Amino acid sequence: MRAPVRIALLAIMTIVAAHLADRWAYVHLVDLAVYDHDLGRMLRTVGYLPVWWLVALALWLQTRDNRNGLLLGLVPTAGGVICAMLQVLLRRERPHLHEGHYVFRAFTDRPFHGAEFGLPSSHALVAFSAGWLLCRIYPRAWPVWIGLATACALSRVEAQAHFLSDVTVAAVTAYFLVAIVWRRWGSET
Repeated sequence: MRAPVRIALLAIMTIVAAHLADRWAYVHLVDLAVYDHDLGRMLRTVGYLPVWWLVALALWLQTRDNRNGLLLGLVPTAGGVICAMLQVLLRRERPHLHEGHYVFRAFTDRPFHGAEFGLPSSHALVAFSAGWLLCRIYPRAWPVWIGLATACALSRVEAQAHFLSDVTVAAVTAYFLVAIVWRRWGSET
């Protein structure tokens, strides 16, 4: 079996497993005060797009690496845009609005107002877009990049702002976004 097929199958199985674990995670992975502490606030910031613009600028200023600096600014931005489009298409509302039950909003109900949509998680998609890209640029530091993105994603689940499947779909979407971008514009450093 070819690598892309294996990766796609693994992605599908991971998303299915996350959906099966959503209710358990909603009940057991809870810390509603996660963002009341410095660590929680830091983890949420990993999914905040302007942070990655500043890191991209710092990378460029330090290394004059135009390609990777530009990619680090643009890939998380593209992840955020893709996330907004997917949220409007998929229309699953956030778990805390319905006590952990899946609720999909009708297309006729505020069709382009996505503030209550959670699938996929925008913080997680931005964090994983940056994380997966940094794994390509600085591969030896992969545990740091993926650890930060994963912790950001789990903080969103703990806050009951997202289902486990919301952040998993975000991670998988970001992985494929980075793979496509890197194949076209990436460079080994």
